[in-house]
Amino acid sequence: MADWRRDWHHKESTRIIRENQAVYGEDLAVSGLARTRLAKSVHDAGWSAFLGMLEYKAAKHGRYFGRIGRFEPTSQVCAACGIKDGPKPLHVRAWTCKECKTAHDRDVNAARNILTAGRADRLNACGAPVRRASVPAQRRKMSV
Repeated sequence: MADWRRDWHHKESTRIIRENQAVYGEDLAVSGLARTRLAKSVHDAGWSAFLGMLEYKAAKHGRYFGRIGRFEPTSQVCAACGIKDGPKPLHVRAWTCKECKTAHDRDVNAARNILTAGRADRLNACGAPVRRASVPAQRRKMSV
């Protein structure tokens, strides 16, 4: 089983690096996830090994690999408006932003936030740093 997993990691990481100029991954707290009921699944997936393969293959092929910190709230922030909606239990797979009413799939929303956070560390074509999209100020109703 370990050989099959390692073979899949190598093939998939090579495909991803060859097809993309920049790849971003989230540095998950695998040791923390291993203490949950998902422990066997987390260790079986070999997430840390897969990220390591992506990183060294990106360097080998002249691609960019960015690692997003584990404390970035990627699944809590609305990718459309930037409002932090707060933590959600793992069984919540879809949610709607309270501010902009956008419906999100948890994983797709996190992927968009990882891409945004990863791009923020890069330089644009003119050499200036890339910033996150501007987020409108939160409006509060004034009580009279």
